Amino acid sequence: MSPLTWAVAAVVTDGSGRLLLCRRTEGARRWGLPGGRLRHDESPADAAVRAVRAETGWAVELTDLVGLYRVTGPPAPAPPAGRCGARPDVLVHVFRAGSADVEPAGEPVAGCLPRWWPPQELPDVLTPTTRAAIADALAGRAGVLRHTTGQRARA
Repeated sequence: MSPLTWAVAAVVTDGSGRLLLCRRTEGARRWGLPGGRLRHDESPADAAVRAVRAETGWAVELTDLVGLYRVTGPPAPAPPAGRCGARPDVLVHVFRAGSADVEPAGEPVAGCLPRWWPPQELPDVLTPTTRAAIADALAGRAGVLRHTTGQRARA
């Protein structure tokens, strides 16, 4: 069993129904939900608000919890002696949220290229967890428990 990292993300919509996604400037360059790691001294809801604003510059108001998404990587062979083991599994609390303002409250952090997307025009290069969470959020689901396999760097 891999170690577990706790993370948060949000399916953020604006007044016209567009979705806020973040494209990483390194790695696979897939689009993902904005969010980040949960700090030991904060609740998942507080972490989601903080992480979305820090990553994208947008202040958000959470509506509800879409679900919990466990992200694991493909099975990997045992590492050679002296090397680290497999990357940790990630448990992502995904919230539904709306933008609190009509303009970003700050600048996005380096490494995130935020963009608003109409739901019918989402990019093809979404992380598996992002694709599942958006589908669940747009269908109005809540309390979802999902397990996805794929890239663990982003929700």
